[in-house]
Amino acid sequence: MRLYSGKIPAIATEVVRALLASKDIEAESPKEVEADVAAVLNQYLADEREVNERAKDILERTGKPQSEYQRVRALAADEKGIKVGDDTLDYLLDQVVEMLMHSNNVDEVFVEDVELRRKMAPVFKKHMAVDSALDAEVRAQLRHVKEGSRDWEVEYARVLEQVKRRKGL
Repeated sequence: MRLYSGKIPAIATEVVRALLASKDIEAESPKEVEADVAAVLNQYLADEREVNERAKDILERTGKPQSEYQRVRALAADEKGIKVGDDTLDYLLDQVVEMLMHSNNVDEVFVEDVELRRKMAPVFKKHMAVDSALDAEVRAQLRHVKEGSRDWEVEYARVLEQVKRRKGL
């Protein structure tokens, strides 16, 4: 699962609407709460970009192979205090819950943290699971190329970029 910047406004809107509709939170200005949620998600993306750059720099400086990227990235993320990979969803949910508890734009929170996470998780999953749908679409277009070959790698990257651009990701 991956968070795309193009999905942030939709996630923020859906999360706030879901929480308001179920009377889990109370807010006079929902648009401000949406902006707060979006700010949390945008900050995560900025931190993630910084971690990715740091991991690339470390690999380049130390001369380690590219196969070490995920491990070095995880270490850089720990150093930065964020979660990446499989832990991203839990980390983002924790951050949004924390923001809801401390935001001046949220008048009242009526449920426990666990309940907030339970209501928000499906929205995040729906918008962050785009990766698997993208992969399936790209593979469908590349049936004529042998997977694992050099041509596959080049074509996969090219078609993936086209599909992302077409979907606004």
